[in-house]
Amino acid sequence: MMTKNADKKREQMIMFCMDDMVPQNHMLRLIDKAIDWDFIYDLVEEKYCLDNGRPSMDPVMLIKVPFIQYLYGIKSMRQTIREIEVNAAYRWFLGLDMMDPVPHFSTFGKNYTRRFKDTDLFEQIFAKILEDCMKFNLVDTEQIFVDSTHVKACANSKKMRKRVAHEQALWYEEELQKEITKDREAHGKKPLKEKDRNDPPSGGGGRADSQEEIAEGAKTQKCSTTDPESGWFRKGEHKHVFAYAVETACDKHGWILGYSVHPGNEHDSRTFKPLYDKIKNYRPAMIVADAGYRTPAIAHELLEDGIEPLFPYKSPMTKDGFFRKYEYVYDEGYDCCLCPENQILSYRTTNRDGYREYQSSPEVCAKCPSIHKCTESKNHVKVIMRHVWEEYMEMAEDIRHTLGNKEIYELRKETIERIFGTAKEQHGFRYTQYIGKARMEMKAGLTFACMNLKKLARILENRASKTPEFFGFLRFLVEESLYVEKWCWKQSQHQLCLQSEQCIS
Repeated sequence: MMTKNADKKREQMIMFCMDDMVPQNHMLRLIDKAIDWDFIYDLVEEKYCLDNGRPSMDPVMLIKVPFIQYLYGIKSMRQTIREIEVNAAYRWFLGLDMMDPVPHFSTFGKNYTRRFKDTDLFEQIFAKILEDCMKFNLVDTEQIFVDSTHVKACANSKKMRKRVAHEQALWYEEELQKEITKDREAHGKKPLKEKDRNDPPSGGGGRADSQEEIAEGAKTQKCSTTDPESGWFRKGEHKHVFAYAVETACDKHGWILGYSVHPGNEHDSRTFKPLYDKIKNYRPAMIVADAGYRTPAIAHELLEDGIEPLFPYKSPMTKDGFFRKYEYVYDEGYDCCLCPENQILSYRTTNRDGYREYQSSPEVCAKCPSIHKCTESKNHVKVIMRHVWEEYMEMAEDIRHTLGNKEIYELRKETIERIFGTAKEQHGFRYTQYIGKARMEMKAGLTFACMNLKKLARILENRASKTPEFFGFLRFLVEESLYVEKWCWKQSQHQLCLQSEQCIS
């Protein structure tokens, strides 16, 4: 039978409870049960006046609005407000009834600019949620996985200009210079003169000053006129775009432990230090990272702190048909290198980059039958470079060959890489519609906080659902034990009666 006039209840007036409109297993209900949101009041108390001005919007509601956006991967704040207007679960989560007006989409942006900008509020929110996860003994920091992903910036790839590429200061430069000076003195060399350089910027980003003069022959880099703090990112066959690099750390269970945001054109080895300063307080036994972090400086930093670095194998980059670097054996006792023809390469100097240079004799190499596999230099000289921290790289290589570490490294695809895939596919982390590094840090902090909180809510719900079953099973065991005990007591009493009757007879 055909049904007609199915829309006749559109104007019907009924009374209902907002709590009944949200299913008991709804994600927002589980999240609201898993955490006490009152901690936000303590974090933002100093941002509000206590006895002056108009009544403000509830700070908890103000933070929950972007939580909804990142939790469900809604592309913009404007679209988020539209979804809140018609979604009863969103209204319930924010503490609104069906007749309450929804905040304007610009409310959060204005509050961010006037109150939360240049603060660590969102990092504190992330840390508080992570702390709650640790209280339930869910986080294991013995092994920490580190990697970075790129997020497309809100910048047109065609709107750019050229600017001078200043040399960026290395985070380990001061310690490296001390090691270089010590090594040169040990070899009887004079200390290097201080290199003249202008004060470099702290990162790949900066202000897009159109008045900057570019000298002839100076090295330049591409800079976005829309978002100067982003970096020009290129990788393989991907489309070249302006992007941000988000360094992230997690444990073997997929809990996100920390993050840091950098321009997309900075290498992972240069942006490792800010993230490492956050996660080393967890005192991990091992840090697992990909080949981008396989540098002497990182290996030295980790091993000096008592942390084992686990890096993958990296194939030599020597031309085909030439001897590999590992075929030139280093002799620690005589401080020299031996080539495959058993000829000595003697120490020459230690350069500014921290590499010792070992040079062969041109007279010997000119007569060598394997010179075509060794060098193409016109003066028949072969130079081998060895870093002053090369022994730390050798220790890291020994760690890679330790039994069981190969299986640990393979967990990357189930931990850190899965986090990036989930964040981009489900939480809108593939690109950002915000401009500036500070807003990108806010997006990263809230997105990762949402992911940790969602995981915590599901685990607590599973525990709660299994608790009645557990107590039911315990009750069953108790009843069974009492029944057996009672049955055994009756049997023993019956046997005693039989024995007494036999004695009387």
